[in-house]
Amino acid sequence: MSPFSTYIERNMAFAHTDAHLKVPEIPFIPFKQTFVLTCLDPRVEPAAILGVELGEAIVLRNVGGRVTPATLRDVAWISHLHEAKTPDADWFELAVIHHTDCGSALFADDELRRDFVSRGGYDDSTIAALAVLDPAVTVRRDVGLLRSFPLLSAGVEVSGHVYDLRTGLLTTVVRK
Repeated sequence: MSPFSTYIERNMAFAHTDAHLKVPEIPFIPFKQTFVLTCLDPRVEPAAILGVELGEAIVLRNVGGRVTPATLRDVAWISHLHEAKTPDADWFELAVIHHTDCGSALFADDELRRDFVSRGGYDDSTIAALAVLDPAVTVRRDVGLLRSFPLLSAGVEVSGHVYDLRTGLLTTVVRK
């Protein structure tokens, strides 16, 4: 039996409820008008640490919860959809969440990073810049990148937060 079998069983139980019927009619307009960008670390699960429920938020997860070119493309697309398809709907807050003890800090390990970069397709300085060594610093930097991004709709408010793995608390570092 694969480790994923547990999730197949849980999905079957979920499908037998009416929860899957209670989702937003417009996929890019979540119920709580929230877009969360955070780390893919399993210790930072938005449903668990924020109580995010199905349909409430757009959640984008990547290594470190960092603003990357791919992140900017996704944000640009959601902004465009919102402007084009639902111009009169409420806009959303984009909350960037970095966390303590982030595994992306390993990008600062020169030997480990260079070994990874040598596999091809990655630029050493770009990868090194993704390391979250001080989440309060990196979250401020990423909020600044998003706020200055010309394809982000003016109606989107951006905030920055740090999740402390030790205490379980989320601290706002940059207000919307």
